[in-house]
This record gives sequence, structure tokens and C-alpha cells, in this order.
Amino acid sequence: MRSKLSNLPVPEVPQGPWSLFLDIDGTLLEHAAHPDAVAVDEGLRALLVRLEAQLDGALAFITGRSIAAVDHLFQPLRLRAAGLYGLEHRLVRDGAVEAAVEPADIAALADEIAAELDNADVYIERKGPILAIHTRAAPHLLKRATDLVEQALNRLPAGYRVLAGNAGVELMPLEAAKGAAIRRFMQTAAFRGRRPVFLGDDTSDENGFEVVNELGGISVRIKPQGSTAAPFALAGVDAALAWLDGLAGRGTAATPAEMAK
Repeated sequence: MRSKLSNLPVPEVPQGPWSLFLDIDGTLLEHAAHPDAVAVDEGLRALLVRLEAQLDGALAFITGRSIAAVDHLFQPLRLRAAGLYGLEHRLVRDGAVEAAVEPADIAALADEIAAELDNADVYIERKGPILAIHTRAAPHLLKRATDLVEQALNRLPAGYRVLAGNAGVELMPLEAAKGAAIRRFMQTAAFRGRRPVFLGDDTSDENGFEVVNELGGISVRIKPQGSTAAPFALAGVDAALAWLDGLAGRGTAATPAEMAK
């Protein structure tokens, strides 16, 4: 069931054992024209540290970024994460990463689309088997970029899909789904038996909302637009951080240095 975001209440405070899944861009950090044009301040790192300690490790990023990019952004923290919409996983903090590689046909397509669009304001992000075209700085090219990616489906092997976002379009394998990543984490020791809470802001998060709802959890859409499967909403990044800070205030704390050990 989908709801109009304007009518959604602020999320309830989770009761009993719970776990936390977090999208990054548009949820913890404001969007930027280029994914590298964002920065994490010490306050956000400290908030994540407090939450991770409070939840006994049951916190994970669920993101379209690669895990390597997440680690660079949040260094020195290396928290649990599903990157590339679940094509990459780190199931334990500071653990090994199950990585994904870029197929030759996707690499060739990335070069072809870059030549076709030929615009410095369009950023083509190559994320292993996922190709993302960011048009936030050139919104007039979003339709053209989407058309190019959709046309490419006819030439690629079966098993890919196109996902349109708020300011770009992505081509990805069918198995790349945030909901599947959340299910996998929920089967691990740190998350098992806990009520999942998931915060996200984009169409790519809807699959995760649906899974969390199915599991009896709390799904929250950030910066409302359109309709959503999430029954709760927060007005934007600042509201999301304030809500999380309120939850963290009920738990124990640790320092970023301690988390990095």
C-alpha cells in the first residue's frame, strides 16, 4: 500500500530490540551535483558511533554507493554496509567486503553514453555492474540520459533493469535490491530477532521499505515527494539527523577512535 507523503506522520520511537538501516545520500547527507562533493562532519560520525554502540552492532548502511566510497566518506569508521544496492556486503564491522566488478559490456556502455551526452555537468558514475548517470546539475538532460539507458537494455544480456531517481537514472542487475540486502542482514547474529528501522529518500529505497514493512518494522521516507510504501516521513536531512540524535540519546556512547580500533 502506498501513501501520499504529505499525510504521513513522524515515525514512532521503536520499542524493544531494534536495528537500524540507513541510506546515505539524501538521508544522512544532502544531495550534491557530484557524489564526491559531500563531506561527513565529526558530529555525524559521533552520532553513528553512539547508535552502533546502543544497538550492539545492529546498524548498517544500505546504499547505492560502493563500500569503498562509503569507507572513504566516513573514515576511519568501517561499519556494516550493503553497497551497490546489495551487490556488495560487509556483514561485520571492520570485516572483509564481498565486492562486485564491472562487466565489459557495462564499461563499453559507460564510454558510449559519456560520448553521446558530452556535457561537463553530467556525471557518469561507474560502480561495478551498476551504471549511474547524475543529471542534478543538468536537469534538461535527464530524459535523454534515461532514453539512452533504456535503449541499451535491448543490447545487454538479460537481467538488467533501469531505475529512475530524483535527479538521475541508473542501470543495474535485477538482483541489486535494497530489500534483499536488508533481508540478508536480518539473518545475521547482530540483527536477528530485532525490529528493523529503515530511513531512505528515493525511489531506490522503496523496495527496502516494502521488506521492512513485511518484517513488522518502521520505514521512513525522507524529504517527501510523490507516493511511498513508507508509513512515516521526515521533512529532510536535518529532521532525520535530529530524530536519530534523539534515539541515540537513550543509549551508551563511544568515541570514533574506539570504533576505529
